[in-house]
Amino acid sequence: MKIAEKLSHIKNSLPASVTLVAVSKTKPLEDLLEAYDAGQRIFGENKIQEMTSKWETLPKDISWHMIGHVQRNKVKYMAPYVALIHGVDSLKLLKEINKQGANNNRTINCLLQVHIAEEDTKFGFDEEELTAMIQDPEFSSLAHIHISGLMGMATFTNDTLQVRREFKALHQLYTKLQEQLPDMTILSTGMSGDYTIALEEGSTMVRIGSSIFGARK
Repeated sequence: MKIAEKLSHIKNSLPASVTLVAVSKTKPLEDLLEAYDAGQRIFGENKIQEMTSKWETLPKDISWHMIGHVQRNKVKYMAPYVALIHGVDSLKLLKEINKQGANNNRTINCLLQVHIAEEDTKFGFDEEELTAMIQDPEFSSLAHIHISGLMGMATFTNDTLQVRREFKALHQLYTKLQEQLPDMTILSTGMSGDYTIALEEGSTMVRIGSSIFGARK
């Protein structure tokens, strides 16, 4: 099946209210162009250098999402163009994004990453840290960031009940935090292997790569 066909199949399976991020990390430009020609305009990358190189080459109406772990010293490279940063996991990182937003005279959209998985390898805030940060006066003073929502990654397991529990807990936290951050509209959960469960548990944005572009080498 061609990329365009896979893309169409996935889009048809998503509710109209859900945004699809095509995860194009490590994939060649021709694969992205095939998806672009099929109508896809939102692409997710996990390395800033690779994303910047693709941004420089590909059509300018593409919306670039940074979905990987972000190193503070590299924020400046994507600050001029990035549409959404998914993995914000510290106030220090938010302050750097805010600084680079100011340097580029723009407000940068961010998702706060919440640690919902049982694996130690995943980054993110826990509920207590998140609540404390939101109440920090320093957080309120960041004028060049916009908190668009939350992001989370479930445990990599075949136990679908566990995955569902983790997504459900994140959705409950998202609903709770909307009282303090009413502008939040994005809950970015679900990837190729678990996005159907994520959708059932309130996801508004899914990040799908291998089901569109094939397995990464």
